[in-house]
Amino acid sequence: MPRQRVFPKHVLFPQEHGAWMMFLAPLLIGLVVGGRWSGDVLALVVGALAVFLARQPLTVLVKIRVGRRSPRDLPVALWGLMLYAGVALAVLAWLLLRGYVFLLYLALPGALVLAWYLSLVAARRERHQRALDLVAAGIMALAAPAAVWVARGRYHGHAWWLWLLLWLQSAVAIVYVFDRLEQRDWPALSKGPQGASPRRKTPRMPSLAERMRRGWRSLGYTAFALTVVLAASAAGYISPRLLLPYALQGGEVLWGILVSPAVGWRPTRIGLRQLVVYGLFTLLFLWAWE
Repeated sequence: MPRQRVFPKHVLFPQEHGAWMMFLAPLLIGLVVGGRWSGDVLALVVGALAVFLARQPLTVLVKIRVGRRSPRDLPVALWGLMLYAGVALAVLAWLLLRGYVFLLYLALPGALVLAWYLSLVAARRERHQRALDLVAAGIMALAAPAAVWVARGRYHGHAWWLWLLLWLQSAVAIVYVFDRLEQRDWPALSKGPQGASPRRKTPRMPSLAERMRRGWRSLGYTAFALTVVLAASAAGYISPRLLLPYALQGGEVLWGILVSPAVGWRPTRIGLRQLVVYGLFTLLFLWAWE
């Protein structure tokens, strides 16, 4: 009989690499833009991390409740949830006492989205939910303005641009990854001389029109994001230099949809490439933001 692990990572930590990127990138950008470190900022970081981590044991508990996971994970899931929730509530109480009441307005939409996600988990329908991922990305992008406000000690309306821009970037990335994963199942053509055994298979390259049709979401989201950035920069709300990171992401989308579909790629290869693009985008965004 296999021995249960004392520290099961799958119960205590989210397993989706994309979720980590969508959480850490806005938080990091908000901290850098805020530009000031204090005990309140450190508390915000700890509290945001605790809230992010709490989703995993809570998900495990729901799966145990509906019979999707073994009850052996129950003690660790309960311990993890109590730890994360305790830290998050302590941080929230501290920040409220310090006068950051506006953080409550950011917590409400997060609670609603979490309830939506858990209802899908209970119904065994949480996988491949593009709409849920898009809304959740907007919730995690709230970490950026929250970090700016706490770092500067006051509410600043301009930080909402930070939230909107980062949500747009995450939305493009999510839709693009969905399209790339679908490209993996495109059929391959047999090649090689007759009688060869086995005949080699190479990816079938659809026509340009078909590639555009299958990738219309990625192309449309990318065009919309670039349009918003261009309009906002032309109106003077944000720096024109912010076009550069979105042009980088747009170039990646055009390459992946029109030039080099991910036929036969492993999900790990797609994820690693997105990790690199996400890192480059974050660095360019920090350079471009004023």
